[in-house]
Amino acid sequence: MRFTLSMEDLNVDGAEIDNIVIDWVEDVSQERVMQMSHEWITSKNFLTERMMGLKRVGESSLTIEPVEE
Repeated sequence: MRFTLSMEDLNVDGAEIDNIVIDWVEDVSQERVMQMSHEWITSKNFLTERMMGLKRVGESSLTIEPVEE
């Protein structure tokens, strides 16, 4: 699966950042994708709890799509 995380208006260890896009490919099961999607939707602090130094995110989006082989 290809994951694309876009974040705007960030504070990382006191530094103000306008925009970051992180893109990666990971071999995960469908169950794990569903779990991650559920956590993303239901957890208010999903990113700040998981990323060291990240103190604030204004807007963010996570796209998950299959990778064609």
